[in-house]
Amino acid sequence: MKSLLTLILTTLLCHTGQAAENAGHPFACTDYAQGKVFIVSADGAVEWEYPAKNCDDIWVLPNGNLLFNTGRGVREVTRDKKVVFDYQSKSEIFACQRLENGNTFTAECNTGRLLEIDPAGKIVKEVKLLPEGKDGGHLYIRNARRLANGNYLVCHHGAQVVTEYDPTGKVVASIPAPGGPHSATRLPNGNTLIACGDQKSETGPQVFEADKSGKVVWSVRNGDLPGIKLAFMTGLQRLPNGNTVMSNWLGHGKFGTAPHLMEITPDKKIVWSFSDHKTMKTISSVQLLDVPGDVTKGEIWH
Repeated sequence: MKSLLTLILTTLLCHTGQAAENAGHPFACTDYAQGKVFIVSADGAVEWEYPAKNCDDIWVLPNGNLLFNTGRGVREVTRDKKVVFDYQSKSEIFACQRLENGNTFTAECNTGRLLEIDPAGKIVKEVKLLPEGKDGGHLYIRNARRLANGNYLVCHHGAQVVTEYDPTGKVVASIPAPGGPHSATRLPNGNTLIACGDQKSETGPQVFEADKSGKVVWSVRNGDLPGIKLAFMTGLQRLPNGNTVMSNWLGHGKFGTAPHLMEITPDKKIVWSFSDHKTMKTISSVQLLDVPGDVTKGEIWH
Protein backbone atom coordinates (compact mmCIF):
# COMPACT_ATOMS: atom_id res chain seq x y z
CA MET A 1 0.00 0.00 0.00
CA LYS A 2 2.83 2.39 0.85
CA SER A 3 4.54 1.87 -2.50
CA LEU A 4 1.24 2.41 -4.34
CA LEU A 5 0.63 5.67 -2.50
CA THR A 6 4.18 6.79 -3.26
CA LEU A 7 3.68 6.05 -6.95
CA ILE A 8 0.39 8.00 -7.02
CA LEU A 9 1.94 10.96 -5.19
CA THR A 10 4.97 11.00 -7.51
CA THR A 11 2.72 10.94 -10.58
CA LEU A 12 0.58 13.81 -9.27
CA LEU A 13 3.62 15.89 -8.44
CA CYS A 14 5.14 15.37 -11.88
CA HIS A 15 1.91 16.30 -13.67
CA THR A 16 1.49 19.45 -11.61
CA GLY A 17 5.06 20.55 -12.32
CA GLN A 18 6.20 20.32 -8.71
CA ALA A 19 9.36 18.62 -7.52
CA ALA A 20 9.05 14.92 -6.83
CA GLU A 21 11.76 14.84 -4.22
CA ASN A 22 14.01 11.76 -4.23
CA ALA A 23 11.74 9.84 -6.60
CA GLY A 24 12.23 9.24 -10.25
CA HIS A 25 15.71 8.63 -11.64
CA PRO A 26 18.61 6.35 -10.81
CA PHE A 27 21.89 8.15 -11.47
CA ALA A 28 25.63 8.28 -11.07
CA CYS A 29 27.22 11.43 -9.66
CA THR A 30 30.35 13.03 -8.28
CA ASP A 31 30.66 14.78 -4.93
CA TYR A 32 33.59 17.19 -5.30
CA ALA A 33 33.74 18.32 -1.67
CA GLN A 34 33.75 14.82 -0.17
CA GLY A 35 35.85 13.25 -2.93
CA LYS A 36 33.44 10.43 -3.77
CA VAL A 37 31.50 9.08 -6.71
CA PHE A 38 28.10 7.49 -6.15
CA ILE A 39 25.47 5.35 -7.83
CA VAL A 40 22.02 6.21 -6.49
CA SER A 41 18.76 4.29 -6.97
CA ALA A 42 15.50 5.82 -8.20
CA ASP A 43 14.27 6.08 -4.62
CA GLY A 44 17.35 8.08 -3.57
CA ALA A 45 19.35 5.32 -1.84
CA VAL A 46 23.12 5.12 -2.37
CA GLU A 47 23.90 1.72 -3.90
CA TRP A 48 27.63 2.14 -4.59
CA GLU A 49 30.40 4.58 -3.81
CA TYR A 50 34.11 4.98 -4.47
CA PRO A 51 36.73 7.54 -3.35
CA ALA A 52 37.73 10.10 -5.98
CA LYS A 53 39.47 13.29 -4.87
CA ASN A 54 38.13 16.49 -6.45
CA CYS A 55 35.85 14.47 -8.75
CA ASP A 56 34.13 16.71 -11.29
CA ASP A 57 33.13 14.56 -14.27
CA ILE A 58 31.65 11.07 -14.57
CA TRP A 59 30.42 8.59 -17.17
CA VAL A 60 28.76 5.19 -16.89
CA LEU A 61 30.23 3.17 -19.73
CA PRO A 62 28.40 0.55 -21.84
CA ASN A 63 30.18 -2.22 -19.89
CA GLY A 64 28.81 -0.83 -16.60
CA ASN A 65 32.14 0.54 -15.43
CA LEU A 66 32.49 4.12 -14.19
CA LEU A 67 34.92 6.61 -15.71
CA PHE A 68 35.70 9.74 -13.65
CA ASN A 69 38.41 12.26 -12.92
CA THR A 70 40.46 12.05 -9.72
CA GLY A 71 41.81 15.54 -9.16
CA ARG A 72 45.03 14.93 -11.09
CA GLY A 73 44.03 11.95 -13.17
CA VAL A 74 41.32 9.86 -14.80
CA ARG A 75 40.25 6.41 -13.64
CA GLU A 76 37.94 3.62 -14.82
CA VAL A 77 36.59 1.33 -12.10
CA THR A 78 34.43 -1.79 -12.32
CA ARG A 79 31.36 -2.28 -10.13
CA ASP A 80 33.45 -4.57 -7.91
CA LYS A 81 35.93 -1.65 -7.56
CA LYS A 82 38.75 -2.99 -9.69
CA VAL A 83 40.78 -0.28 -11.43
CA VAL A 84 41.08 -1.10 -15.14
CA PHE A 85 42.33 2.27 -16.45
CA ASP A 86 44.34 4.92 -14.63
CA TYR A 87 46.02 8.02 -16.02
CA GLN A 88 47.90 10.28 -13.61
CA SER A 89 49.17 13.79 -14.22
CA LYS A 90 50.99 16.62 -12.46
CA SER A 91 48.24 18.95 -13.68
CA GLU A 92 44.77 19.38 -12.26
CA ILE A 93 42.17 17.52 -14.34
CA PHE A 94 38.43 18.16 -14.26
CA ALA A 95 37.27 16.44 -17.48
CA CYS A 96 37.16 12.97 -18.97
CA GLN A 97 35.41 11.14 -21.79
CA ARG A 98 35.60 7.64 -23.28
CA LEU A 99 35.78 7.70 -27.07
CA GLU A 100 34.24 5.19 -29.48
CA ASN A 101 37.69 3.84 -30.44
CA GLY A 102 38.38 2.90 -26.82
CA ASN A 103 40.71 5.80 -26.12
CA THR A 104 40.09 8.27 -23.30
CA PHE A 105 39.97 12.02 -23.76
CA THR A 106 40.96 14.43 -21.01
CA ALA A 107 41.95 18.06 -20.61
CA GLU A 108 44.77 19.13 -18.30
CA CYS A 109 43.84 22.37 -16.58
CA ASN A 110 47.28 23.76 -15.73
CA THR A 111 49.21 22.69 -18.85
CA GLY A 112 46.31 23.39 -21.23
CA ARG A 113 46.86 20.08 -23.00
CA LEU A 114 43.99 18.20 -24.65
CA LEU A 115 44.93 14.54 -24.60
CA GLU A 116 43.72 11.28 -26.10
CA ILE A 117 45.08 8.27 -24.24
CA ASP A 118 44.96 4.63 -25.35
CA PRO A 119 43.81 1.80 -23.02
CA ALA A 120 47.42 1.08 -22.04
CA GLY A 121 47.86 4.65 -20.79
CA LYS A 122 49.92 5.93 -23.73
CA ILE A 123 49.21 9.45 -25.00
CA VAL A 124 48.34 9.05 -28.69
CA LYS A 125 47.31 12.64 -29.40
CA GLU A 126 48.19 15.96 -27.79
CA VAL A 127 46.86 19.44 -28.55
CA LYS A 128 48.48 22.33 -26.70
CA LEU A 129 46.35 25.39 -25.95
CA LEU A 130 49.09 27.17 -23.98
CA PRO A 131 52.73 27.98 -24.74
CA GLU A 132 55.24 25.46 -23.41
CA GLY A 133 55.92 26.03 -19.71
CA LYS A 134 52.98 28.37 -19.11
CA ASP A 135 50.65 27.44 -16.22
CA GLY A 136 47.01 28.19 -16.98
CA GLY A 137 46.17 28.09 -13.27
CA HIS A 138 43.31 26.52 -11.35
CA LEU A 139 40.53 28.19 -13.37
CA TYR A 140 41.82 27.65 -16.90
CA ILE A 141 39.81 24.53 -17.90
CA ARG A 142 36.86 22.82 -16.25
CA ASN A 143 34.88 20.39 -18.39
CA ALA A 144 35.80 19.58 -21.99
CA ARG A 145 34.46 17.29 -24.70
CA ARG A 146 35.74 15.82 -27.93
CA LEU A 147 33.03 16.31 -30.54
CA ALA A 148 31.91 13.89 -33.25
CA ASN A 149 33.61 16.03 -35.91
CA GLY A 150 36.96 15.75 -34.12
CA ASN A 151 36.84 19.25 -32.67
CA TYR A 152 37.09 20.00 -28.96
CA LEU A 153 34.63 21.93 -26.79
CA VAL A 154 36.44 23.49 -23.81
CA CYS A 155 35.05 25.36 -20.81
CA HIS A 156 37.49 28.14 -19.92
CA HIS A 157 36.05 28.86 -16.50
CA GLY A 158 38.21 31.82 -15.51
CA ALA A 159 37.88 33.52 -18.90
CA GLN A 160 34.08 32.99 -18.84
CA VAL A 161 33.97 31.54 -22.35
CA VAL A 162 33.34 28.19 -24.05
CA THR A 163 35.68 27.71 -26.99
CA GLU A 164 35.55 25.19 -29.81
CA TYR A 165 38.94 24.19 -31.21
CA ASP A 166 39.72 22.20 -34.34
CA PRO A 167 41.99 19.10 -34.09
CA THR A 168 45.10 21.30 -34.34
CA GLY A 169 44.05 23.69 -31.55
CA LYS A 170 42.83 26.50 -33.79
CA VAL A 171 39.80 28.43 -32.49
CA VAL A 172 36.72 27.89 -34.65
CA ALA A 173 34.05 29.39 -32.37
CA SER A 174 33.61 31.02 -28.96
CA ILE A 175 30.51 31.41 -26.81
CA PRO A 176 30.51 33.98 -23.98
CA ALA A 177 29.54 32.24 -20.73
CA PRO A 178 29.02 34.81 -17.94
CA GLY A 179 29.50 33.36 -14.48
CA GLY A 180 32.22 31.01 -15.68
CA PRO A 181 31.42 27.84 -17.66
CA HIS A 182 31.80 24.57 -15.83
CA SER A 183 30.26 22.08 -18.28
CA ALA A 184 29.18 22.15 -21.93
CA THR A 185 27.74 19.60 -24.32
CA ARG A 186 26.90 19.76 -28.01
CA LEU A 187 23.28 18.83 -28.72
CA PRO A 188 22.03 16.93 -31.79
CA ASN A 189 20.51 20.16 -33.20
CA GLY A 190 23.96 21.78 -33.22
CA ASN A 191 23.26 24.01 -30.21
CA THR A 192 25.46 24.01 -27.12
CA LEU A 193 24.16 23.51 -23.58
CA ILE A 194 26.29 25.23 -20.93
CA ALA A 195 26.29 25.35 -17.11
CA CYS A 196 27.90 28.40 -15.46
CA GLY A 197 29.13 29.10 -11.96
CA ASP A 198 29.13 31.94 -9.47
CA GLN A 199 31.77 34.32 -10.79
CA LYS A 200 30.67 37.94 -10.73
CA SER A 201 28.39 38.61 -13.70
CA GLU A 202 25.07 40.22 -14.60
CA THR A 203 23.46 36.81 -15.12
CA GLY A 204 24.70 35.00 -12.02
CA PRO A 205 24.70 31.18 -11.96
CA GLN A 206 22.85 29.83 -14.98
CA VAL A 207 22.29 27.03 -17.47
CA PHE A 208 21.72 28.16 -21.03
CA GLU A 209 21.47 26.84 -24.57
CA ALA A 210 23.16 28.77 -27.38
CA ASP A 211 22.60 28.28 -31.10
CA LYS A 212 25.36 27.94 -33.71
CA SER A 213 25.83 31.72 -33.80
CA GLY A 214 26.20 31.91 -30.01
CA LYS A 215 22.75 33.43 -29.48
CA VAL A 216 21.06 32.31 -26.24
CA VAL A 217 17.83 30.52 -27.14
CA TRP A 218 16.96 29.14 -23.67
CA SER A 219 18.19 29.71 -20.14
CA VAL A 220 17.50 29.07 -16.46
CA ARG A 221 18.67 31.73 -14.01
CA ASN A 222 17.90 32.84 -10.48
CA GLY A 223 14.28 33.95 -10.27
CA ASP A 224 13.10 31.40 -12.84
CA LEU A 225 12.49 28.64 -10.28
CA PRO A 226 10.30 29.90 -7.41
CA GLY A 227 11.70 29.06 -3.98
CA ILE A 228 15.02 27.68 -5.28
CA LYS A 229 18.33 29.54 -5.27
CA LEU A 230 20.88 28.62 -7.91
CA ALA A 231 24.32 28.53 -6.30
CA PHE A 232 26.87 27.27 -8.86
CA MET A 233 25.64 25.32 -11.86
CA THR A 234 27.99 22.49 -12.79
CA GLY A 235 26.80 19.18 -14.28
CA LEU A 236 24.03 18.81 -16.83
CA GLN A 237 22.24 16.37 -19.14
CA ARG A 238 19.69 17.05 -21.87
CA LEU A 239 17.06 14.29 -22.01
CA PRO A 240 15.36 12.91 -25.15
CA ASN A 241 12.05 14.48 -24.01
CA GLY A 242 13.62 17.94 -24.07
CA ASN A 243 13.97 18.30 -20.31
CA THR A 244 17.29 19.31 -18.77
CA VAL A 245 18.84 17.78 -15.66
CA MET A 246 21.25 20.10 -13.86
CA SER A 247 23.36 19.95 -10.74
CA ASN A 248 23.40 22.86 -8.32
CA TRP A 249 26.86 22.78 -6.70
CA LEU A 250 26.49 23.94 -3.10
CA GLY A 251 30.06 24.78 -2.17
CA HIS A 252 31.50 28.17 -1.23
CA GLY A 253 29.56 28.17 2.04
CA LYS A 254 26.18 27.09 0.63
CA PHE A 255 25.94 23.47 1.84
CA GLY A 256 22.35 22.30 2.25
CA THR A 257 20.69 25.45 0.91
CA ALA A 258 19.01 24.00 -2.22
CA PRO A 259 18.41 20.73 -4.10
CA HIS A 260 21.49 19.00 -5.48
CA LEU A 261 19.76 18.01 -8.74
CA MET A 262 16.77 19.26 -10.70
CA GLU A 263 15.00 18.18 -13.87
CA ILE A 264 13.56 21.21 -15.68
CA THR A 265 11.07 21.25 -18.55
CA PRO A 266 11.61 23.61 -21.51
CA ASP A 267 9.06 25.99 -19.92
CA LYS A 268 11.08 25.93 -16.68
CA LYS A 269 8.95 23.71 -14.45
CA ILE A 270 10.66 21.36 -12.02
CA VAL A 271 9.41 17.80 -12.49
CA TRP A 272 12.02 16.04 -10.34
CA SER A 273 14.62 17.00 -7.80
CA PHE A 274 17.08 15.26 -5.49
CA SER A 275 18.39 16.36 -2.09
CA ASP A 276 20.40 14.28 0.37
CA HIS A 277 22.43 16.73 2.40
CA LYS A 278 23.44 14.10 4.96
CA THR A 279 25.15 11.82 2.46
CA MET A 280 26.34 14.35 -0.12
CA LYS A 281 27.64 17.90 -0.07
CA THR A 282 28.40 19.14 -3.58
CA ILE A 283 27.21 17.18 -6.62
CA SER A 284 29.34 18.43 -9.50
CA SER A 285 28.41 16.02 -12.31
CA VAL A 286 25.50 13.67 -13.00
CA GLN A 287 24.43 11.03 -15.50
CA LEU A 288 20.96 9.50 -15.35
CA LEU A 289 20.93 5.71 -15.63
CA ASP A 290 17.40 5.31 -17.00
CA VAL A 291 18.20 7.08 -20.27
CA PRO A 292 19.29 4.55 -22.95
CA GLY A 293 22.30 5.25 -25.13
CA ASP A 294 25.97 4.48 -25.65
CA VAL A 295 28.06 7.29 -24.15
CA THR A 296 31.01 6.47 -26.41
CA LYS A 297 28.84 7.20 -29.47
CA GLY A 298 27.55 10.54 -28.24
CA GLU A 299 24.08 9.17 -27.47
CA ILE A 300 24.02 10.68 -23.97
CA TRP A 301 24.11 14.50 -24.02
CA HIS A 302 26.04 15.12 -20.81
